Amino acid sequence: MAIDWFPLWLSLRVAFLSTILACAVGLWIAYWLAFREFRFRDTIDALVTLPLVLPPTVLGYYLLVLLGRNSFIGKAYEAVTGGPLVFTWQAAVIAAFIHSLPLLVKSTRSALEAVNPNIARAARSLGSSEWRLFSRIILPLSLRPVLAAAAIAFARALGDFGVTIMIAGNIPGRTQTIAVAIYDAVESNNGDLARTLVLVISAVALFILWIANRLAPRQTT
Repeated sequence: MAIDWFPLWLSLRVAFLSTILACAVGLWIAYWLAFREFRFRDTIDALVTLPLVLPPTVLGYYLLVLLGRNSFIGKAYEAVTGGPLVFTWQAAVIAAFIHSLPLLVKSTRSALEAVNPNIARAARSLGSSEWRLFSRIILPLSLRPVLAAAAIAFARALGDFGVTIMIAGNIPGRTQTIAVAIYDAVESNNGDLARTLVLVISAVALFILWIANRLAPRQTT
């Protein structure tokens, strides 16, 4: 049986790009939630966490409204690229980003809050900027758990299904990720293909989780 491995490679690319985006956005959100007191902090924390509890179809609907051809973002994207954003692999990246961001922010915030707050206060008293404090002091001190959180976010993005199928669709050779390909194989009664893809994605996810566990700090007694 010939197997089309496109869904696996697409899923890996989508997970990699969405994890990069999640790190770029989520690290700063986690830093500000961990070290800064500001108005609406709890509201922002709740909004970031919301994708963890909302049904994927609800998230997908929100994204369809936000990114569709009639929205400002959708029109701007189409004006630049010449094509719509929805039902593309780029939309799959956005879907995976939305679903992986809360896990990364929550895990990273816990890691950052484990750093002694007196270090941050001392750095600010010496005139350190927020960027310098974050990049030169806080992040290096919590690097291993942050990398573990990124690995978990990658694994979460790799297996996204509900939001992806809502805004990226199921177009073989274009937007069909491995999770969607498994669903498609089951629906078409192709048990051999479904079992093969399930075993492959399970092995990849297990390897990523092994990496995350290796990166996580060890507790000593």
